[in-house]
Amino acid sequence: MKDSQAHLLAYSYDATANFQAMPDLVLSPKNTEDITEIVKICAKEQIPIVPRGSGTNLAAGTVPNQGGIVLLFNNMNKILELDKENLTVTVQPGVITQDLSIYVEQNGLFYPPDPSSMKISTIGGNVSENSGGLRGLKYGVTKDYVKALTFVAPDGEVMKLGGKLAKDVAGYDLMSLLVGAEGTLGVITEITLKLIPLPVTKKTGIAYFNSMEDAAKTVSAIIANRIIPVTLEFMDKGTIGAVEDFMKIGLPREAEAMLLMEQDGNDEQVDEDIQKMIAIAEENGATSAILAASEKEADILKTGRRAALSALSRKRPTTILEDATVPRSEIAKMVKAIQEIAVKYDVQINTFGHAGDGNLHPTCLTDVRDKEEMERVEKALEEIFQVAIELGGTITGEHGVGEMKAPYLEWKLGASGMKLMRNIKQSIDPQNIMNPGKIFAKEMKKRLVIHNG
Repeated sequence: MKDSQAHLLAYSYDATANFQAMPDLVLSPKNTEDITEIVKICAKEQIPIVPRGSGTNLAAGTVPNQGGIVLLFNNMNKILELDKENLTVTVQPGVITQDLSIYVEQNGLFYPPDPSSMKISTIGGNVSENSGGLRGLKYGVTKDYVKALTFVAPDGEVMKLGGKLAKDVAGYDLMSLLVGAEGTLGVITEITLKLIPLPVTKKTGIAYFNSMEDAAKTVSAIIANRIIPVTLEFMDKGTIGAVEDFMKIGLPREAEAMLLMEQDGNDEQVDEDIQKMIAIAEENGATSAILAASEKEADILKTGRRAALSALSRKRPTTILEDATVPRSEIAKMVKAIQEIAVKYDVQINTFGHAGDGNLHPTCLTDVRDKEEMERVEKALEEIFQVAIELGGTITGEHGVGEMKAPYLEWKLGASGMKLMRNIKQSIDPQNIMNPGKIFAKEMKKRLVIHNG
């Protein structure tokens, strides 16, 4: 294989199982001006453009399914400005999320969004996907921190949106339209993010349960007691075992579920909240609920949760991670439904996720080479999506739609919603060169008929 072919192959897929397509060219521009010239040529020649961060996308959002150019940002990875007076930081899209987090914390400030892939994911990718993370319950997601964007429109024109303002209602909120647009409306080249003061202290609790339903009920009870933790994460038995195999950190394999609870803020409030959460867990059937003995132990537990996908992916050849999301009050029902669906279709599904905001990650361990099993997997995932919607939820809480979930989007938005989105896409990108084949499917999936009881 020639070096050029190997280079193209490296950017023919992302972290999504069973999606791959070769690009025609891979480019690494150095600035907005380079991108402007690239986009103008592509607009003239009608060449597709796929902006790509680190390739951690889980919905085939950065697979070049119509060829064209894959646009990398490894040469646009600088932190441009830290403005302590306005509590903002301005970066290029290729900055690694964790690098930014460490940088601002060294300056006594805090950037809360923390996707599990933060060690390798980029800010540009986070903005394009509107990424969440473990701290989303208390602090929100990426869109809540984007103050300004510079982007190149599909005709090559450069636009600057937003600013370091506390208030701005001049016209349509175009900046918010770009956040989470998955690269389908333009190329983001510069980002200004809101920062907040670094919390004084934080403490972590851990609770184990004999049933997933008890863990889910604990989550609802914590929120009902008007406690908003910074982190409220859970893992089921299969995930606990996989993480323990992977990291050897002393997790009890016999536990059916685990809750990771963290609070930050001032000392008094943190102490009160974490002790109350531990008590609530005990009241709801926890077999063990304790405070992490040290910051080191807390960091190990959080690292274990972040490593859940990596740990599970070692179990079978193919790992499919989903992110069906429901209202917090429906978590117990959704968890039970996932377990029943796994049995119904005879597939292995382990579940972990952001229990505090209802964002569940049912993770199917399978083998893409087994066509019969993959058919069952697809039916199981379809039913999970439908149950989530019927419980007032959605098909994706943070991974995006991409190509993988495009056939299901109309289930959530309806025909009129899809029509409005297509009209927006058409008006901004009439030649459909910006990440084509994503979000809008050629055909929608037929809804399943689910008979309960």
